[in-house]
Amino acid sequence: MTKKILLATLIALLLCACSHNKQGLSFNPNNGTQEELTMPDGQVIKYTAYEHLYYVKHIEDTAYQYLNVYVPEGASSSTPILLRTYIGGYMAAKARKPQAGDATGRALKEGYVVVIPGSRGRNSMQDGTYNGRAPKALLDLKAAIRFLRLFDREMPGNAERIVIDGTSAGGAFAALIGATGNHPAYEEMLKAMGAAKKADDVFAAVCFCPITDLEHADMAYEWLYNGTSSRQRSAQLLPISNQLKEQFPNYINSLNLKDWNGNPVTSDNYLDLLRKELIRSAQTAKNAGADISDTLGFSFNQETMGGMPPLNGGKKQSKPMMRPIAPQQGEYIIGLDIQRYLNYVAGTQPLKTAPAFDTKGVLNQPASAENEVFGGSDGTSVNFTVFSAYNNGIDLPKEVVDNVYLMNPMNFIGTVEPSKGKSKKESKHKVAPFWYIRHGARDRDTGFPIPLNLALKLHNSGYNVNFLFAWNRPHSGDYALDELFNWLGGIM
Repeated sequence: MTKKILLATLIALLLCACSHNKQGLSFNPNNGTQEELTMPDGQVIKYTAYEHLYYVKHIEDTAYQYLNVYVPEGASSSTPILLRTYIGGYMAAKARKPQAGDATGRALKEGYVVVIPGSRGRNSMQDGTYNGRAPKALLDLKAAIRFLRLFDREMPGNAERIVIDGTSAGGAFAALIGATGNHPAYEEMLKAMGAAKKADDVFAAVCFCPITDLEHADMAYEWLYNGTSSRQRSAQLLPISNQLKEQFPNYINSLNLKDWNGNPVTSDNYLDLLRKELIRSAQTAKNAGADISDTLGFSFNQETMGGMPPLNGGKKQSKPMMRPIAPQQGEYIIGLDIQRYLNYVAGTQPLKTAPAFDTKGVLNQPASAENEVFGGSDGTSVNFTVFSAYNNGIDLPKEVVDNVYLMNPMNFIGTVEPSKGKSKKESKHKVAPFWYIRHGARDRDTGFPIPLNLALKLHNSGYNVNFLFAWNRPHSGDYALDELFNWLGGIM
């Protein structure tokens, strides 16, 4: 009996020796379970699952503040990591298992370590308190990345090769993670959560239809859709649409953007730039065999095609990440009646109201999801744009203004904020070097300028950007996975 007790004690001690505890956080490499995932083609992917790993020391919500790690056979310390957030609608997202039909399953098949973090959101609450209002979800994702770096030596996967992937609001958070790596503005909040004292920058950001730049999204939406028959028929919404539309040119001019060739982008030529991007989208699809109807507003010509811009890469790339559109003999697109095309988009799905995002109280409209994002822990919702607040006769509280700033990746691209006591050159703030941005060419959940501005600002700041309006795609993500993983293979 004594020998059995001693043996059991010895085994327990050995197991404890393998359980790593750092900064109040822990990871045990012996706690994995063997699981399988059957892919659509019938291939069975075997992997080890490490689940329910809490990534902060001071847990406020046990339902969300943990992550799951999935390690395919053959993974090592140099294997890249795909971190997939399932945030949608700025709501809380639970840590899931990998899915055969999206990027998580494909990543396992390609040999990537897959990490799926949970995170709080506008609807998460405990003990009657809403605990996920801005910027809590972003902090949770940063803490999850810091956890991976803390245990980088103990678990397979290379925490210096993290690719974050998200769609819609998740695409916005992917952009935020990519743009705000290690930024000091979040440090005190992360410290209070008990996040690991590690870096939270990533190697690449994959952003599908990012619902971002919320304080300017209303004006971009109305500038785009104001002339559609949908808006023009609405006697109630049109005055609001007109006012918001008039604000957009000043915003575009304030960004001081340049196009892919280095030419200045202004309110005078922005519509033409957008027209070219939509033509590029349609031509790319046409070259791949899609039938593009002239009823959508496109015009065609029968000549040798040349001069179409390639899928773009940034200044830092050493070689193109994707092949340009090859010159070919045959019909190609030479023009677009953009108003006709926008009427087509608005006809495939009703437009959002005006304003599209900060709706609370304007024309007696109810609060939107985004109004809740910046609301209080008591469940209240608030205006977050100057326009809607003014229409309601109120001023924006400083806390709301600060949180809106923290939730916009545009504010952190092209700037280097010094850490306390350090020069700009020594700052730890790091923007992801590689970006893959897609927005559906008939996605009306936010205006086309929002993802285009994000891509251009990144490109102008010297980062490698692969951007496209994906032809005939509605609001969706994790599509064209062959294309995505070919691109990832190139940058790795």
